[in-house]
Amino acid sequence: MAQHDLDPGLRLAKLCKAVGHPARLAILRYLAGRNTCTCGDIVDQLPLAQSTVSQHLKVLKDAGLIVGEVDPPRVCYCLNRHALEELKRAVATL
Repeated sequence: MAQHDLDPGLRLAKLCKAVGHPARLAILRYLAGRNTCTCGDIVDQLPLAQSTVSQHLKVLKDAGLIVGEVDPPRVCYCLNRHALEELKRAVATL
């Protein structure tokens, strides 16, 4: 099932869960100031192990808040601004 096919309440819950961790918020803030960056760039900015950052990136990507493009041998991440706007609108209706 695609993200946009979820019930609006379930979609909002998934988005909120994804941003419900300080490390994931830090990743989103970091990506907001860049067009794209790699996991290694993010690791350099956070006091977390690479494997932990990768887990947080996966949660954000699964929620649709970020997009990862493969640029061998790494993955370049950027914000999905449409999903962030969706989150912003949904929270505003609470």
